[in-house]
Amino acid sequence: MFYPEETIEEVRSRNDIVDVISGYVGLKKAGRTYKCCCPFHTEKTPSFTVSREKQMYHCFGCGAGGNVFTFLMKYDNLTFPEALKMLADRAGVSLPESELSAEEKKKISHRERLYEVNKVAAGYFHYLLQKSERGELGRKYYEKRGFTQETIQRFGLGFADIYSDDLYRYLKKKGFSDELMRDAGLVKFDEKKGPTDSFWNRVMVPIADQNGRVIGFGGRVLGDGKPKYINTVETEIYNKSRLLFNLNLAKRSRRKGFILCEGYMDVISQYQAGFDNAVASCGTALTSGHAGLVKRYTDEVYLAYDSDGAGRNATLKAIRILREAGVRQRVINLKPYKDPDEFIRNEGTEAYEERIKDAIPGRMFEIDMLVEAHNMNDPEEKTRFMKEAAVILAEIEDNVGRINYTEAVARKYMLDPDVLKREVTGAGMAGLTRRRSDDLSERGETSRRPEELSERGELRRKRQDPPETEAGAHLLSMMVADSTLFQKLRDVITPDDFIGEPLHSVAKRIFRQVEETGTAVPAAIVSLFDGADEQELVSRLLTKELPFEMGDEAYRQVVTDMVIKVKILRIEKEQKENPGANAIQLARKKNQIRNLRINLD
Repeated sequence: MFYPEETIEEVRSRNDIVDVISGYVGLKKAGRTYKCCCPFHTEKTPSFTVSREKQMYHCFGCGAGGNVFTFLMKYDNLTFPEALKMLADRAGVSLPESELSAEEKKKISHRERLYEVNKVAAGYFHYLLQKSERGELGRKYYEKRGFTQETIQRFGLGFADIYSDDLYRYLKKKGFSDELMRDAGLVKFDEKKGPTDSFWNRVMVPIADQNGRVIGFGGRVLGDGKPKYINTVETEIYNKSRLLFNLNLAKRSRRKGFILCEGYMDVISQYQAGFDNAVASCGTALTSGHAGLVKRYTDEVYLAYDSDGAGRNATLKAIRILREAGVRQRVINLKPYKDPDEFIRNEGTEAYEERIKDAIPGRMFEIDMLVEAHNMNDPEEKTRFMKEAAVILAEIEDNVGRINYTEAVARKYMLDPDVLKREVTGAGMAGLTRRRSDDLSERGETSRRPEELSERGELRRKRQDPPETEAGAHLLSMMVADSTLFQKLRDVITPDDFIGEPLHSVAKRIFRQVEETGTAVPAAIVSLFDGADEQELVSRLLTKELPFEMGDEAYRQVVTDMVIKVKILRIEKEQKENPGANAIQLARKKNQIRNLRINLD
C-alpha cells in the first residue's frame, strides 16, 4: 500500500457503505441487510446485498463483492488511489502525499492517454465538419435537422471522412500508437486489411462522461448504409451501461428532473429548444446502472421515448428499473409524433412544455397500456383488466398512495371503486405470500423460475470454491459475524488450520486484527489486498452464509462440525504433501478431532 493503513481505514470507516451505494442504486431494507438487483449483472430477483454491520457488499448471483473502495473501483472503473481520493473528499479527510507504484502510474497514464486520443479525434471530426469540403455532407445533414451553429459548437459535432483509414493516418501523424487507437475503440486492425477506422462516412457525436471528458463517439451513417447508428465499443473508459449522454450538461440544469430519451439526436434537439435537462442511454436499453447514475443527481425522470410500439415497451421497462432505483417516473405523451425532435419541430417549445406539465405517473402509464390490451366492453376482458391492474396497484407500498391511485384508476375507467379496492387488497395479500415464499427459498431457491435457476447455477459454477476453502470460509464468516467465537475457540483453532489461498492469508489477518482490537472488521481486511479480483475473492470468503436459520443447540453443533471439518482437511493436506509422514499418528489425530466437543457458553 502506498498510503498508510490507518489513513485508508479512516477514509473507509468515515464512508458508510450503505450511504455510498445508495447514491448509485436503489437499496431496500431486508432484515439486517439491504438488497437490490445487482448493478454488475442482469437479474430479475435481487441478489445484491449490502451489510452495514460488515461494511461490505456481495452479490450471491455473480459473486461480485468487497468494501466501499471495491464498489467504486468496479462501478466507476477507478483505480484504488482514485477511489480513495473520491471517498476522502466525500468525508473531508486530507490525504498525505503518496508515491504511486509503477503499475498504478502506468494504468493511470494509459487512461489519461485514452482521454487524450478521444479528445484529439473529436477535434479532428469537428474540423472536418466545419472546414473541409467533404464535410459539406455532414453540414447538410445537420442543417436538415435544424441544428444551429451554436448547437454544433456546444456539442462538438463532427464528420468522419469517406475514407476508411482517414482518422488512423491523422492520429498516427499526431504520434498516437496503434495499441492506444485500438484500446480507445477508434481503429480496428486486421492482418490482411490493415487498419480501418471504426467510424467513416458518418456524422459524429462526441460522447462525454459526467465530467465533460470525451470518452467515445456515436456515429450516424450518411446514406442507406447499415447499421444506421453505431457507438464506440466498450473500453477502459467507455461503459455504455453506466453512461448517459449529456449528463455533464444536464446535471447543471435548473429544470426539474431529467428528460430521458432514446438517442443523442433527440437530446441535442431538445437542448437547442431550451430543454437542457435531457439525457439518453448510448446504444443500449436503460439499465440499473443508468438508473443509479440518475439517482445521484435527481429523484424524478420524465420519459420521452418513441411513441411507437417498441418505444412504449421500452418505457414500461424503464419505469420498472427507475422505480427499483427509487426514482419517480412520469411519461410524456408525444402523440401524434414519433419522438421529441419531431414533436418540437412541428408543435414548438411551448406545446412541448405543456406536454411535460401533463406527463402522467409511471403507474398510470402502465394501467393505460393494460387498457389498450383489453376490450373494456367485454365483461371477461374487463375482469382480466381489473385483476391485472390490481397487481400493479398492490405494489404501491405507501397505504395513502395506494388508495389514491386506486380511486384515480376507478374514476378514469369508470370502475366500481369498492370492487377494485377488494381486488387490490387480494393481490396485495397474494404478493405478500409470494415474497415470504421467496425469502424462505432464498437459500434453496425452489420457487424460482427455471431460467433464473439456470442463470444463477451457471454463475455459481463459474466461481465455485474448492471444498477446503468452502468449509474454512463458512467457519471464518461465522467467526467474523460473532467475534466472541475467536475467544471461545482460542485453544481449538488457529489461522494455520485455514488452508488454501487467499483464505489462509485472510485468516491470519483477521486473527491478528481481533487480537489487536478485540473485534473483526472484514471491510478493513479487504483493503489490505491488491487488485479488484483478489478483493472480490476475499469478500466472497468473508460473506459465506449458512443456508438455514438455527437455534442455539443447532448453532453449537454447526460450529463444532465446521471446526472438525476444517482441521481434518488440514491433516489430509499434510498427508498429500508429505507421503512419508507417520500415518498412524495422523490417523490418531483425526480421531481425536472427530471427538471434539466445543462449549460455546
